[in-house]
Amino acid sequence: MVNTEQLIAKDLHHIWHPCAQMKDFELCPPIIVERAQGSYLYTNHGPLIDAISSWWCKSLGHGHPAVVSAIKKQMERFEHVIAANTTNPVLVELAEHLTQITKKQHAFFASDGASAVEIAMKLCLHALQIKGHNNKKQFIALKNGYHGETLGTMSVSDLGIYKAPYEGFGVTCHFIEPAYVNGVNHPLWADCEAYWQIIEPQLEEIKEHVCAVIFEPIIQGAGGMLCYSAHFLNKLAHWAKSNNIYLIADEIMTGWGRTGTWLASEHADIEADLICLSKGLTSGSIPFSCIMIDHDIFELFYNDYSTGKSFLHSHTYSGNPLAVSAALATIQAMQQEETISYTNHLGTIMLNYLQEVAKLSGKLIHVRGIGAVVAAELVNEGQNRIGDQIYQQALKLGALIRPIGTTLYWLPPLNCDEKTIEKLAEITLNSINLAYTM
Repeated sequence: MVNTEQLIAKDLHHIWHPCAQMKDFELCPPIIVERAQGSYLYTNHGPLIDAISSWWCKSLGHGHPAVVSAIKKQMERFEHVIAANTTNPVLVELAEHLTQITKKQHAFFASDGASAVEIAMKLCLHALQIKGHNNKKQFIALKNGYHGETLGTMSVSDLGIYKAPYEGFGVTCHFIEPAYVNGVNHPLWADCEAYWQIIEPQLEEIKEHVCAVIFEPIIQGAGGMLCYSAHFLNKLAHWAKSNNIYLIADEIMTGWGRTGTWLASEHADIEADLICLSKGLTSGSIPFSCIMIDHDIFELFYNDYSTGKSFLHSHTYSGNPLAVSAALATIQAMQQEETISYTNHLGTIMLNYLQEVAKLSGKLIHVRGIGAVVAAELVNEGQNRIGDQIYQQALKLGALIRPIGTTLYWLPPLNCDEKTIEKLAEITLNSINLAYTM
């Protein structure tokens, strides 16, 4: 029998939790998780709907049998070997599947999203040096974008207080504002020509020094689940291609079915030069990431050591066989279970329920969604940290809801059932009502 108070006391004595102000745990201690299955966490608070897919990674929910089985099967062979000089059947099979989905021939494996973005950034800088464009060392990114927590990835992110202490320690980046929408039926979704005419001159002024444009396709996660125009992204991609500027699609959150397509870039009908994948790739079972790379970039580095054309990024857990097996099982399960098709159905259900919560509560505005991501803004009525209060009320009622500032969102597993979404909506409504009356 776990002594809850004792365990939490030891936790807070030793563990510095990610993305948290530790003092807040004095009022709301960490949740103790006993087990997890499907869309639920089983905790000291009772069963909780994992409404955020444990930081957006549980594409097939917790403990999907195909993923668990694949990991166990691989563990019986070997758990990890160096990938610099070795290969194995599962690694090759995954690479082939990734190529079929992304239309990119080459995969470079790492272990987390930030590492994938760092690798993509390095490849762009290095590739243009090989091509003789030594003046192209800057990046373009989108306002409110997020790409990771390292100094390099933070420098191409735009997240206020999260970035402020480290300003000026990374690469130079220019930020432009995309055309925001509330979904695929918004007028700007398919036609933002007038808006583009405002943005393009800004890009023209800096293009001679830019090596790459990096973006979260269609939805910006940590910036507040903001949706933007597919046409805008299409225009930006074509502009970059015509100016010898690489495109890095950060599909770490948006990829793997989350928006109703394998890749969110498909909404804008574009092909990036480099595609970063992670999170849902293994259904959140094991840390894993990869960068899918255009053959033209690969060829630039195909030479001998003496020329300076080798890409010598080393990553200890590159191609980790347990993660590779989990990723392969995730892809196969999604194909067999027709997860992508179901995601579009699920997204419609989620959006309808959140609109109903907004109507009944009167406390949500700017309701929006694409695929299995829906969000809205909490009405500001002077309540201090209303998002935290909703989080605390939801725990009591049976859901893990973790607002981003004043942005309330649902991002459940892609195979979450309608009954669970209905229950989540009820909990959300009651949590909002309780929080605003505190």
